[in-house]
Amino acid sequence: MLLEGIFAAVTTPFYSDERIYFRKIEANMARYSRSLLAGMLVLGSTGEAVMLDDEESRNVLRVAAEASAPEKVLIAGVGREGVGTTVALTEAAAEFRYDAVLLRPPSYYSGQLSAAAIRNYFESVADRSPLPVILYNIPKFVPYQIPVELIAELANHPNIIGIKDSSGSIERIRTTVAATANSRRRTVTVTPIFEAVTARMLTTVAEPEFSGGFVPAGNLAGGVAVAATAPPAPAIKTRTREIGFQVLCGAGSKVHASLDAGATGAILGVAAFVPQACVEIYLAWKDHDSKLAEEKQSRILAANNRIVSELGIPGMKYACDFNGFYGGRTRSPLLGLSAEEKSEVESLLAQIRN
Repeated sequence: MLLEGIFAAVTTPFYSDERIYFRKIEANMARYSRSLLAGMLVLGSTGEAVMLDDEESRNVLRVAAEASAPEKVLIAGVGREGVGTTVALTEAAAEFRYDAVLLRPPSYYSGQLSAAAIRNYFESVADRSPLPVILYNIPKFVPYQIPVELIAELANHPNIIGIKDSSGSIERIRTTVAATANSRRRTVTVTPIFEAVTARMLTTVAEPEFSGGFVPAGNLAGGVAVAATAPPAPAIKTRTREIGFQVLCGAGSKVHASLDAGATGAILGVAAFVPQACVEIYLAWKDHDSKLAEEKQSRILAANNRIVSELGIPGMKYACDFNGFYGGRTRSPLLGLSAEEKSEVESLLAQIRN
């Protein structure tokens, strides 16, 4: 699976009583699908994945996938403490036609989780996962930073295709890119313009679902409305491309620098509420316009640093509400923003509306 461009780490909206607000998930995913995002991460840190039980997680994955455009790459956050429960969630993601899974290290028994134990965890899941695995380095929330040497070893696993690094270290991005430069090469299917071909794109062609159909005029005249089968979807033209291990930035303040350091893209919490502004950094960099890319990076810097890094999930969810998406309340024990903090978020986003 090709992982290039900007991916939004999306929120999980809740009702005031903390039940999952599935209609708002549908609305969010439909709107992200109309953007220039490469795809979306569901049930990452921004999605409050650790607050959901297994059944809720499966339902969120299903609803989000059903509401997403087939050309958007979908990544499912599946991290659990045990191998078996993690694999079960990867199988659910595959059932809902996700394209890859994001896998954080386990952390509860951190004192006993040696590099060998972490390697065993990642390899055991990857061996059994029906979907490609993306490693997730998130030292802010998991008291373990995956060593670059271990990443280089895991990069040669046939089912581990990349890493999201949220350490915020450009040097670490650069070192990881260099350490995995000679890792296993993969041939992936892409569109004629070298964009990702997703599982849902292929499914739409192979199994076109009824989507309204046509009613012959004669049937209408006779008082009978029988829908005819819709015409089959046109075949997708594809080609192949060889890629290596893909490194994705997870820090909204370091997107431009990470791309310069060799990252193929970024999975960002800030993109949940300002997706277009984030995509513009990537597009300027892709056009080799470093000055414009840096200007676009500077545009989101204050909002990212305050809302994402400091205010966290409550800040991101309120920012979504303010910018036309659905954030909603957080689940306990997380608390909502104060009136003063809400006003601060609004000021930071006044010039970054979608």
